[in-house]
Amino acid sequence: MQEPAIQYIAAAIFAVALVHTFAVKQFERLSHRYPRHAGLFHLLGEVEVVFGFWAIVLVLAMGLVIGGDGALGYAESRNYTEPLFVFVVMVVAASRPVLRTVMSGVSIVARVLPLPTPVAAAWLGLAAVPLLGSLVTEPAAMTIAALMLAPQIFRPQLPEAVKYLALGVLFVNISIGGTLTSYAAPPVLMVASTWQWDSAFMLATFGWKAAVAVVVNATVATFVLRKHLAAAPSPANPELSEVPVPAAVALAHLALLAGIVLFAHHPVAFLGLFLMFLGFTQAYERHQSPLIIKEALLVGFFLAGLVVLGGMQRWWLEPVVSSLEPLALFFGALGLTAITDNAALTYLGSLIATISDESKYMLVAGAVAGGGLTVIANAPNPAGVALLKRGFADESIGAGGLLLGALGPTLVAGAAFMLL
Repeated sequence: MQEPAIQYIAAAIFAVALVHTFAVKQFERLSHRYPRHAGLFHLLGEVEVVFGFWAIVLVLAMGLVIGGDGALGYAESRNYTEPLFVFVVMVVAASRPVLRTVMSGVSIVARVLPLPTPVAAAWLGLAAVPLLGSLVTEPAAMTIAALMLAPQIFRPQLPEAVKYLALGVLFVNISIGGTLTSYAAPPVLMVASTWQWDSAFMLATFGWKAAVAVVVNATVATFVLRKHLAAAPSPANPELSEVPVPAAVALAHLALLAGIVLFAHHPVAFLGLFLMFLGFTQAYERHQSPLIIKEALLVGFFLAGLVVLGGMQRWWLEPVVSSLEPLALFFGALGLTAITDNAALTYLGSLIATISDESKYMLVAGAVAGGGLTVIANAPNPAGVALLKRGFADESIGAGGLLLGALGPTLVAGAAFMLL
């Protein structure tokens, strides 16, 4: 799609979609003020709908300018593997046997730590689970952490400022916590093969620095939250704790999750495993909780919309990325990540044949450090929003509140990558 008219239209629609993400709380308030049209305003107030909605507008606009065949051809040329994978891994990771297994492990460790159990559980949810993302992928870690922390931290009774701080820490820690391996973080995955970065290289170059930042961010957030956690419920959902899950059922779920992660870049394989998972949950329905199909579909819709809209932004993004010196590239990537998916930035960097090793490091460091600033900055963020928004005012997460909550943790992450 090289036609200037289409490129300008796509850039304008992308800008409108960005503004829309910052205005979702206003649409939620309008739904209460004008109950007659509450359904429409509530739909437009769902942050997961924003990019999917404007992607449809873009395809329609393209159809008017270049014809329906060209518009459909563009839409079908996009790679939707990531949205499909996030949908699948969210549903499987949030299943009762998987959550019950992880929560039981967290509870055991929390009781061992020399801290009050609720405080220790919150710290583990903000620190250990994001680092676990380097093994099970970031979307799975986000799903598990969000469901663990929702009844403890993201409750309507807690002050909004405290919740936004915890949300910012969670999003930043998930973004950097997947850098201990070469396959778990989308922005790393985009360059790992091209630049020959294996997991040993990631651990030695990025991973240990990310782990330091994760621990610092989680510790600060838990210290701020400590008074609010004293009377908090157990991190394990009571519904998940009533009836124990047989070990064989839990192992089957974990094996299917491992297979889905292993074949994350092969939709035919992981969708086949997902169908097996659905059949297994029906066969052993008594050991299941309702699957989060709706939430996962909304997140997949959001990411698919971002794929469609983002694919038309290369004409202005690539010159920006390729023109920056290493230090400027770090800060440029940090800022650009807030308005576009960080994996898109690193992918553009992988196309630059003459990029230096220092610039490679700076690009990826900036991209992952800025992955918590906005909902669109990192692929797992929409999953966190979908699972946690009910604990916030108007049952929506404001883009401004998230940005402010993530600024501190982002600075910690950036300092770790730049100074350590």
